Amino acid sequence: MSIVIITGGSRGLGASAAIECAKKGMGVVLTYKSNPDAAADVVSVIEDEGGKAVALPLDVGDSASFPTFRDRLLQILREVWDRSDFDALVNNAGYGLYNPIATVTEEEFDGLYRVHLKGPFFLTQALLPLIAEGGHIVNVASATSRVATAGVAPYASFKGGLQVLTRYMAKEFGDRRIRANSIAPGAIKTELGGGLNDEFEALLASQTALGRVGEPEDVGRMIASLLSDENRWINAQNIEVAGGYII
Repeated sequence: MSIVIITGGSRGLGASAAIECAKKGMGVVLTYKSNPDAAADVVSVIEDEGGKAVALPLDVGDSASFPTFRDRLLQILREVWDRSDFDALVNNAGYGLYNPIATVTEEEFDGLYRVHLKGPFFLTQALLPLIAEGGHIVNVASATSRVATAGVAPYASFKGGLQVLTRYMAKEFGDRRIRANSIAPGAIKTELGGGLNDEFEALLASQTALGRVGEPEDVGRMIASLLSDENRWINAQNIEVAGGYII
């Protein structure tokens, strides 16, 4: 059984990815920051459908906590799956902030940086010894790195940096046959940044070739598909999952 670690797996895209990966027969370790009940709900959904999942706390913005998380993860891998490694890491955890450049504070900037770029960098570094030969890393970026959207400059900049980092991961981890890809979701119906009101959703749908905004399942299924053997020759790519947003 392949085992996948999904950060930010208690809600939104991460929860969907966890459920879809479990449907493909993967064991799932999902992380949460502050909502253990939501994480437990995702675990219950997976277990009710015959899968196996564990939820662990993790603050991706606190890189000093990563060694402790790694030790706890290793313990879980041994206890639940009788393994000392895992097959895939999905760096998904994140949050939105909508402020124009003129009003963004250093604290807001640094918070986004810690979660969206520094966190994935050093979490991957910490967990790299546990990733099995031939494993896979998926970094969740954003279509805002391609389409400039007023008010999300720091967020989009760090997501763009994550796409560059992905290519370097593919380059440097290739000797262990570890693939690295990023996906760039467009507008999705989640709670990120407070969610979408009806007016904004209609605007985004009108700018999308397929005429709607995305659902979490659209992204979750893409992640699960990327991790499968059917896509084992895809590497160092950024795949936009946006239904044709502003093309």
